[in-house]
Amino acid sequence: MAETVLVALSLALAVVHLFAGRLGLRAVPRSYWLSGAGGVSVAYVFVHVLPELGERQRAFEAGAVGLLEHHVYLLALAGFAAFYGLERLASRSESPETVGGERTETSAGVFWLHVGSFTAYNLLIGYLLVHREESGPASLALFAVAMGLHFVVNDHGLREHHRDAYDDTGRWLLAGGVVAGTVVGVATAVTPAAVSALFAFLAGGVILNVVKEELPEERESNFWAFGAGAAAYAAVLLLI
Repeated sequence: MAETVLVALSLALAVVHLFAGRLGLRAVPRSYWLSGAGGVSVAYVFVHVLPELGERQRAFEAGAVGLLEHHVYLLALAGFAAFYGLERLASRSESPETVGGERTETSAGVFWLHVGSFTAYNLLIGYLLVHREESGPASLALFAVAMGLHFVVNDHGLREHHRDAYDDTGRWLLAGGVVAGTVVGVATAVTPAAVSALFAFLAGGVILNVVKEELPEERESNFWAFGAGAAAYAAVLLLI
């Protein structure tokens, strides 16, 4: 029964990518809903994930030396840096081509690298849907809601970069990634240390992917919507 619920939730998360483009969210000025969704995602990382990583880090400190004493946080930094690099690569690509007959604002190589990386990112999220830092229905619901809203933000950013090619090909790959990750998660198990490491990398990626959508001045983002989303979800996390 539990496995059925997990697969159903992963399918629901996949649907976000398949239909987010139909929500009609504005790019400029930025939709209140997009800014609010970003706030929820960041609140989940700062209020729920990072404190849990702090607890897990203590388990590694006893047998580690030097920089390895802080390897969980280094992995979070690695996640942040990796997705920053991908974003810069996509932004600097000025060779519009076609992928599968559909237009993209980036070169075909950048499209496949960018979308492939986010497919792996979604696979990780699908896997962690099964192997979370905390077990239980409340933890599952909080993770699923935060990641679902995070997918809305990511979907919007990827569509801006890759246009028709994302709608034709990319969103299907990302949707498949989260379902595949859940299936792998149900079929395999990893150690608590590995789960902490994966969550750390994911935390860095979530922070970067939200911040890069909110901060550029040309986005005309809405601070109050972002703040309201972050505050509201932080309150939920603290109360549950």
